[in-house]
Amino acid sequence: MIHYECRQGLYPSSNIKRFEVPENKVTWNVEFPEYKPIEYTAALVKGKPWADPEIGEISFKPKWNSIDGKVNRKSYTNDYNIDKNGYPLNPLGRTGIFGRGLLGRWGPNHAADPIVTRWKSNVSGSTEINKDTKKPILQLVAIQRYDSGKWAIPGGMIDPGETVSTTLKREFMEEAMSFLEKSQAEKEELEKCIGKLFERGEEIYKGYVDDPRNTDNAWIETVAVNFHDNDNSVSKNIILKAGDDARNVKWVDIDKNLKLYASHSEFIKKTVLKHNAHW
Repeated sequence: MIHYECRQGLYPSSNIKRFEVPENKVTWNVEFPEYKPIEYTAALVKGKPWADPEIGEISFKPKWNSIDGKVNRKSYTNDYNIDKNGYPLNPLGRTGIFGRGLLGRWGPNHAADPIVTRWKSNVSGSTEINKDTKKPILQLVAIQRYDSGKWAIPGGMIDPGETVSTTLKREFMEEAMSFLEKSQAEKEELEKCIGKLFERGEEIYKGYVDDPRNTDNAWIETVAVNFHDNDNSVSKNIILKAGDDARNVKWVDIDKNLKLYASHSEFIKKTVLKHNAHW
């Protein structure tokens, strides 16, 4: 996984400029005595029940690289290092920002990304084939994020004690189907419909995410799983409606020109290769 998005310009939703980190100084193994990044943890994170306390608080004794109660502090990559002051270090290196930024946890912040796909149909109902590659066109449910305006996979953070499979289903329903606004009867019907599709997922990626919210001491890792509706039997009944932190939601055609948030384009390319679809 590349380490690029989280080293560029201003930190998201702030006027905090990252300390410039040359490509050859990213890794912690290379000495960089001039490196003096700004410390930044967003006010909306501090003191929240879903977020960690500050490093150094007497009551905060995190168990790094392990399951810490209901909080998973293990990395999907390798064990990460802790510096002399007790701060976890980003396993891919320097980002130009010290602290947590917009992230709730020190160290890895675990997310789950459901990649819901189907074959694009033409007017006659047959699978549409790209005239150049002679391969079928795959479609993806994508949301437009409120924070950046970029299109993305409708994923989100895993709650403490929650399984990855539960998060995948919950995030899709909340962000792409406005689940939280439904009546109880509508929620039950929706869960029944989506449940069939989410019974058969295939893991596409598991690891570090090159996310612009990453810092030297907090970063996002994810599990991306593809749920493919091969015969459109489920997707034809899915009514998309943006919810939670999504501005918009729609089925989008997948090809090499599709630009998505953070590392999501890489996940989609892996999905396309798995289905031998048009790219």
